[in-house]
Amino acid sequence: MRVKAFPALVPAPGKAETIASVPYDVVNTEEARALAGDNADSFLHVVRAEIDFPEGTDPYGDEIYAKSKANLDRLQSEGLLVREPEPCIYFYRQIMDGHAQTGITLATHIEDYENDIIRKHEKTRPVKENDRTRLTDVLSANTGPVFLTYKDDATIDTFVADWCENHEPTVDFTDDKNVQHTVWRVPGDEAAPVLGAFENDVDLSYVADGHHRSASAARVGKERREANPNHTGDENYNWFLSVLFPASQLKVLAYNRVVKSVPSDFLEQIKGIFEVESNGRKTPDGPGALCLYVDGAWHSVKWGEVDSESPIDRLDASVLQDRVLTPILGISDPRTDTNIDFVGGIRGTNELEKRIDSGEWAAAFSMAPVTVQQLIDIADAGEIMPPKSTWFEPKLRSGLFVYTLD
Repeated sequence: MRVKAFPALVPAPGKAETIASVPYDVVNTEEARALAGDNADSFLHVVRAEIDFPEGTDPYGDEIYAKSKANLDRLQSEGLLVREPEPCIYFYRQIMDGHAQTGITLATHIEDYENDIIRKHEKTRPVKENDRTRLTDVLSANTGPVFLTYKDDATIDTFVADWCENHEPTVDFTDDKNVQHTVWRVPGDEAAPVLGAFENDVDLSYVADGHHRSASAARVGKERREANPNHTGDENYNWFLSVLFPASQLKVLAYNRVVKSVPSDFLEQIKGIFEVESNGRKTPDGPGALCLYVDGAWHSVKWGEVDSESPIDRLDASVLQDRVLTPILGISDPRTDTNIDFVGGIRGTNELEKRIDSGEWAAAFSMAPVTVQQLIDIADAGEIMPPKSTWFEPKLRSGLFVYTLD
């Protein structure tokens, strides 16, 4: 892999907790507005600038992107975001509910993305990709890191552990979800062992979270490359902001489903396809099963091993799609069908019950999490996961590091 240290824009000392925000894509406009509240310095004003306009404003209007740039410029002009004096990488540790993961923040190359060295497992939605592409171009910056994973490397693991043990962090705070975020700054000249290990020993990485961010970064880089007659390949626009985590450290949560309407004999049809036990369980024990909530009751649903060489076919989401959503409910394209919605596992089964009990939705499917190895197998096979198959937690905060393209 091609990687490099870079002179980031980072929060001024003591300002990280005030500035850092959730990623743009885990909240809607109303939620982003509520989270930002009266904090004018929240990075949500950069990544979701529609919150600075009246309700009903087109979130893709020209004025939104102009406001994003004005907000980013203000954070710099007021000394809230400051430029590092030298290229650096950063070790970024998160602790949530006793689970710890430490990633390496650096710049990765768009050619690795284009050449499938950085591998993908999801399709992007054009509206979201176009939005992030325009924002990246207008700001000339990557405002949120792409969440990548790679197969564990002992050299990297040892260096990271030793550095974090023997150096004081530059950022350390706990957010409103009780997730601790800790950052160690590593000057580029001292980061040579890590950078060398990535370049020499890590052949591939995988987009865990951030397909729209990586796609938009690659698009902006390509457009600038084609528009520059003196392009050399060393320009900042050839790289994008990433945090790479060893695969063994990742925590994947389920991505659950709810549907608005089902036939009156839906449960009986399910019993005709799967092994069903009405035992009140709300989460499956593991792959090859799910839990169904319908008519105020929970049911465990199981099936045998799927006889297919395709790692896609063996996914629980594919079994649900192929045996229930399409043939029974007529949901052939879950990306566009309004009869289905997706609920991140972080919201828990209480959210599923709430939606069904409200009467707005008819049935919920509580899924088992996809494993990191399944993600890698699918990406290596060049296949695409069903939509909304993975939910990674904890989420990377935006605004802790900003990579600029100029």
